[in-house]
Amino acid sequence: MRLRFTRAAERARYYERYIPFVLAILLIPVGLLLIGSFPVLGAFLLILGLLGTGTGIYDLFQTQHALMRNYPLSSRMRYLLEHFRPEIRQYFVENDHDETPFSREQRAVVYRRAKGVEGVRPFGTLRNVYGDGYEWLNHSIATTHLPGHDFRIRIGGPDCRQPYDSSVVNISGMSYGALSPNAIEALNRAAKAGGFAHTTGEGSISRYHRMGGDLVWQIGSGYFGCRNPDGSFSPQGFSAQAVDPAVKMIEIKLSQGAKPGHGGILPGAKVTEAIAEARGVPVGQACVSPSSHSAFSTPRELCGFIAQLRDLSGGKPVGIKLCVGHPWEWFAMAKAFHETGITPDFITVDGGEGGTGAAPVEFADHKGAPLREGLMLVHNTLVGLDLRDRIKLIASAKIITAFDICRISALGADGVNMARGFMFAIGCIQAQACHTGKCPTGITTQDPDRYRALVVPDKAARAARFHKATMHAVQEACESSGLDHPDAFTPHHLMIRTSPREVRSAASLYDWLAPAALLEGQMTHPAFAKYWAAAQVDSWAMAR
Repeated sequence: MRLRFTRAAERARYYERYIPFVLAILLIPVGLLLIGSFPVLGAFLLILGLLGTGTGIYDLFQTQHALMRNYPLSSRMRYLLEHFRPEIRQYFVENDHDETPFSREQRAVVYRRAKGVEGVRPFGTLRNVYGDGYEWLNHSIATTHLPGHDFRIRIGGPDCRQPYDSSVVNISGMSYGALSPNAIEALNRAAKAGGFAHTTGEGSISRYHRMGGDLVWQIGSGYFGCRNPDGSFSPQGFSAQAVDPAVKMIEIKLSQGAKPGHGGILPGAKVTEAIAEARGVPVGQACVSPSSHSAFSTPRELCGFIAQLRDLSGGKPVGIKLCVGHPWEWFAMAKAFHETGITPDFITVDGGEGGTGAAPVEFADHKGAPLREGLMLVHNTLVGLDLRDRIKLIASAKIITAFDICRISALGADGVNMARGFMFAIGCIQAQACHTGKCPTGITTQDPDRYRALVVPDKAARAARFHKATMHAVQEACESSGLDHPDAFTPHHLMIRTSPREVRSAASLYDWLAPAALLEGQMTHPAFAKYWAAAQVDSWAMAR
């Protein structure tokens, strides 16, 4: 039986390899004979024959693809289907709630709100409310009636001379170089129209960021926009840009779990004149962020750097952005804040699930703490050191809807930053071609032929509408829970199903530190009991 099967497979290979090749060769004389009497048909057969013959000759002599050499037709069909597999899965196979990485329902919510389309749903939820992990926010009989949805948080500690009244929802860091000029310009115009902030990404402030929107200038380890020729930090270069009235806050980027360090530019992308101008690097030079900062090397020195940037910027809020990794490193930072008295004005906690435009699969899937765990660890630490009222916490990961915002507020956040949500608002279709430079919507590309199709005024209006509609939904969520601001959500409001017969609030499901607990030596929380004593302010290493 096996021998018979092997012979059949060999015949199939032989037929597929040579019969189409012979037929293609025969089409050439047939096309030449018919071209006089039937020019269109003859020309078509001639071209088809030439293409088929050329392809066949290539397949016979190429050595890179064994499958194409043995099965030229089947292999090409396979490669074609493989090429369109993400689109086929996204539009025809996946469930509306399959988050790969964002669900169809999440994208649809953004598209409807960005277009100003009614977003109500008929006939009830599509969720399994009795499935493990289902979450909801409790509502109140005593609802509130709020005058508006422009929720603000004041960012600025006791050492800040120019505090910023920030929207609860802002644009997360996406650099010019990773995003196209039209995409950056549309986002900044939306920020101006909607009264919210636009984080620059580590690629610094480009000409396309200067459209009137409030800016959060992100400083990465490459110090783009404030660097000396050798790549070190330039205080003079920083001060010259930081005093710009458009720059409302400074964010020191410490780490991002999913991103090893492409400098906020897609791998393989060319450094154009505009990118070089923003970053302070020569045209054509690689923009790679070093693995760590050179301006500081210990937690204590980080505090000094925060104070330096605050002074050079004229007293503007200075914060840090990190994806939580080794807990003792975060604890070391927190101890340094307490010992030196120098604290950041805000901390942006990025989740490992947040992703990036391009990252190795190992990093995207298995690096960095997810947002929930990272945020709660940071929140608990600041509460335990009695520093929470001085530092605002901004959450940044897979946040799209008002429920996402209220849920993460219940777990300790004061506000959120969105990246993918605003990308969807200006037209992203989740083609997952960000790393290729061939984005079909013109958002993540530096190809002028592609990004010119992205019409800036229209996309800016969409992003502004998305922000407004989302904030309105947050207002309704607060009112229905009897609250007057999203920061009033607590772990007691968030309910989580742990089994078909058990439901617990986040307040009882997770460990929470009491105010000043760490100062009083209360180490009941497992992470603190294991790592707090090993953290040291003059080294990132764990004490032995």
